[in-house]
Amino acid sequence: MQPKRAHTGALILFGRAALSDPLANSGPSVTPENSQRYRDTRRVTLVGATVNSFLAVAQLVSGWLLNSQALVADGVHTLSDLITDGVVLFAASKAAASPDQEHPYGHARIETLATVIVGVFLALAGLAIAWAAGNRLVEPEAMTGPANMAIAFALLTLVAKESLYQYTHRVAKRLHSRMLDANAWHHRTDAISSLFVLVGVAAAVAGFPWADALAALIVALFILHVAGRLIVRSAAELIDTALEPEKVERIHRTILDVPGVKDAHMLRTRRHGSEVVVDVHIQVAPMISVSEGHRIADAVFHAVTDDHDRVNDITVHVDPENDADQARSSTLPLRPTLVEALREAWADTPELEAVEHLSLHYLGGRVHMTLTLRLDGATTPADLEARAQALADRLHRHPGVGDMLGDVTLLYRPCTH
Repeated sequence: MQPKRAHTGALILFGRAALSDPLANSGPSVTPENSQRYRDTRRVTLVGATVNSFLAVAQLVSGWLLNSQALVADGVHTLSDLITDGVVLFAASKAAASPDQEHPYGHARIETLATVIVGVFLALAGLAIAWAAGNRLVEPEAMTGPANMAIAFALLTLVAKESLYQYTHRVAKRLHSRMLDANAWHHRTDAISSLFVLVGVAAAVAGFPWADALAALIVALFILHVAGRLIVRSAAELIDTALEPEKVERIHRTILDVPGVKDAHMLRTRRHGSEVVVDVHIQVAPMISVSEGHRIADAVFHAVTDDHDRVNDITVHVDPENDADQARSSTLPLRPTLVEALREAWADTPELEAVEHLSLHYLGGRVHMTLTLRLDGATTPADLEARAQALADRLHRHPGVGDMLGDVTLLYRPCTH
């Protein structure tokens, strides 16, 4: 039969009804497989470290033998690369570790910290080169021209450094690794440094020894610029800076397109190493079941992670109404208090023993109750409606919870044998 709605707000139903209590929900979390990422990072870093080892020895020895201060300075710069390569290898091995009890969100931030360290080394190298170049410029009498063979070593260094940049940058782009990208830019600054060294050495051989020092000073300023950019971007990630506004708006539109989502607010984003973490509150229809709310949240999770490849995890909080109305319900009593009030209000009624299910809805600053009762014996709809009105009135008159109650709805289920 079709249900009939009583004027009192009670509902007379012939059939079976089952409702669940609403509660907040969090979206699933996904832990990516990091082993391949670590292997790729380790391989490209070891290649860089090997090349830098040979270059450092070649630059220092050739600079000393061929009387080239620029090559010696570039060799010292290359030695700093070996230090940063070690930092990258250490950070990559730690960042690839799975989440644990002390680090439930994983270890990806180690990459961010390593990027800061690489930036600091870049800055120190830039300052050292600038200091040495400045001293050579203010003491022109100390300048001596290098031997012709120094040009060949400067050219070899330039080609090797630019090749390392291209290789490392491609891997960093594929892995979305800021740490590897920082190391790639370290190789690029070395290549530009070697270019100026090449020009300076050539000019010094041609009879202009000051050109070597001037070129080194220009390179130092470029290195300091790149180092500052890396440090600032990584520091912003460490303090949970949000994504760019246009990217956040794109995620917001993706969430609103999910069926069942009425609104989305409190959308927050932050970078976590090479990945992005999101949390959001979504508003759904207020009377749906917990399982349907969870299903909608699950759909939001998959929609965002599928459409935005760098989003690794999203936490979804399900709201049955907007925050202003929901705040009014924050002081309302929980289930144990309401159950006790129900027992007190219906203590002398046979319906108390017939209650099979109690569903609570906290909406608009009121508690709305839906009760399913077992219906024994033949009773007319009119009698059931009158009885439902009387039982609802008893609850509304209860001194402890009466003024907090909204709608009290009674559902009757026929007793089957």
